[in-house]
Amino acid sequence: MGSCLPADQRPVEVSGKGRGGRRREEEEAPGRIAGIGTGNVACLFTRQGKKGTNQDAMVAWENFNGRPDTVFCGVFDGHGPHGHLVARKVRDTLPSKLCDLIYDDCGESPTSNSDGSILEGTLFAYPDAEDKSPTFAGQKEEHRQFFDSMKESFRKAFRVMDKELKLHRNIDSICSGTTAVTLIKQGQDLIVGNLGDSRAVLGTRDQNGRLVAHQLTVDLKPDHPREARRIKRCNGRVFAHQDEPDVARLWLPNCNSPGLAMARAFGDFCLKDFGLISVPEITYRRIIEKDEFIVLATDGVWDVLSNQEVVEVVASCSGGSAAARAVVDLANQTWKFKYPTSKMDDCAVICLFLSKDVAAGGLSGLSVGSKGIGSSPRMPARLRNPQHSSKRVIPEDADDECESNISGDERSLEGFTRLNTLLALPKFGDTSPTMK
Repeated sequence: MGSCLPADQRPVEVSGKGRGGRRREEEEAPGRIAGIGTGNVACLFTRQGKKGTNQDAMVAWENFNGRPDTVFCGVFDGHGPHGHLVARKVRDTLPSKLCDLIYDDCGESPTSNSDGSILEGTLFAYPDAEDKSPTFAGQKEEHRQFFDSMKESFRKAFRVMDKELKLHRNIDSICSGTTAVTLIKQGQDLIVGNLGDSRAVLGTRDQNGRLVAHQLTVDLKPDHPREARRIKRCNGRVFAHQDEPDVARLWLPNCNSPGLAMARAFGDFCLKDFGLISVPEITYRRIIEKDEFIVLATDGVWDVLSNQEVVEVVASCSGGSAAARAVVDLANQTWKFKYPTSKMDDCAVICLFLSKDVAAGGLSGLSVGSKGIGSSPRMPARLRNPQHSSKRVIPEDADDECESNISGDERSLEGFTRLNTLLALPKFGDTSPTMK
C-alpha cells in the first residue's frame, strides 16, 4: 500500500478526453443540480464547517434517464485527507453507472399498486397480505421482481464505483473515503441505497393527520450488532475512544488507526480487509398520498438534530426552495449551542418534495406530529433544556447478542476534535499498537 500524503503534495485530478467529455455531458444534463440550487421538486444546500475544506457533496437529477417521472438524489460525506475528492468523484460518476445498470437490467417500473404497500429490506409482508386475490398476488410478485432487480443493480454499481476508486491514479483513497445515501424515485416507486452514516428521512402523515418523521435508512455504525460481528470476524476492532465514549470506531488490528466512525464506505482501502465494506443497504417503498417529502443529509445535521426536528423545520418553511437552507441554518446554530468548544462539521441537505404543489407552496401552517419547535421556530425545544439529551436511534434489526464495545486498546490519541469521522492515519509497516 502507498502512504498517505498531505493534500498539497497530491497531483491534481486531470480527466482524459473521453472521461472529460462524459463528465461535461453529465454536468450539462437537463435537470441535474450538483451543488446549491433549486429544481422543480428538489432543493439543495450545503455549508462548510470549521474543519477545513467542505468534504460534503450532493446531486439531484430530475428527468433522470430522460424520464419526466424519475429523479435521482444523492448525498456524499467525504473523510480523510482526500475525502472531498472521493465524494465529488462518486457524485459525478455513480448516477451514470446506476442509470446504465438499472435500466439495462430492470427496464420500466412495475405497475403501481393502489394499496400503497411497502417493501423494505428483505421484503416484509404487505400489511394486508391476507388478500389472496390473483390481482393482488400478481401485483406483489411484480413489485418483488422489480425490487430484486433494482437491488442487484444498485449493488453492482456500488461495487464498480469502489473498484474504480481503487484503480484511480490521481485520487488516493487508501485512507480517504465517503458515505453515500442515494435514492431513485420513479413514479410512486422509491429505491434507497445507503452506505455509511448519512441518512434519509421521510416526512409523512400519521393516522391523525400530523406530520411525523419516518427514518428510511439505518446508520451503519461500527457498533451496530450486525456490522460489529462482521468486523470482528475480519480481525478489525471496534471501540470508542475514551474522550468520545458515545462514538464507536473501526480500527486496524495492530495499531490505533484510523478510527473510522462508520462500518461501510467507498474508499478507505486500508480497512477493506478488516470488515469495512462498500455493499449498500437497499430498501424499497411505495410512495402513498400521505408521504410529503424526503430529506437526505450528512451526519453534520443528524449529529445535532433529531429526525422530527428536521421534518418540522422543512414543514415550517413558506416555500420549498428555502427548506434545505433552513435545515442547515438550524444545524449550525445547534452545533454552536450543543458543542461550543468543538469544530462544526460540514452540512449538506437535499429536500425532495413528493408533490410539485408542496415544492412550490411549502408546508407552512400544517400540523406536525410532536410538540416540536414550540414558540421559537429557530430553536428546538430540547435545546432550551441542556440537560435533556436526544435519544439514539436503534435500528429495528439490532439485537443484544453482540457487545457494542469489542476488545481493543483504548489508550489516548491526541489531536482530534469531537465527531471527527477519521481520527488518525495509519503508518503502514509500523505494527506497534500505540500512537506517537
